[in-house]
Amino acid sequence: MRSDVINKLKENEKFLKYLRENSDWYKKLNRDPDSYDLFIKKMKEKYKLRTIDKVDNFVDSVDLITKIISASNE
Repeated sequence: MRSDVINKLKENEKFLKYLRENSDWYKKLNRDPDSYDLFIKKMKEKYKLRTIDKVDNFVDSVDLITKIISASNE
């Protein structure tokens, strides 16, 4: 694997965790270092780190708080 890819992976602990859990990525990144962007995309999908996932979590939290407040007012 190229040293620049290794350094990018070492920057974030979640990258390394995903790489260890999905060892097929070692081979993919070694053969095609340009697949790093796809690796990041898949990691974000699995750990729900995409913007849409964050928005969904926020909406769910607001909905839960609203339900708690309305239940306490009854």
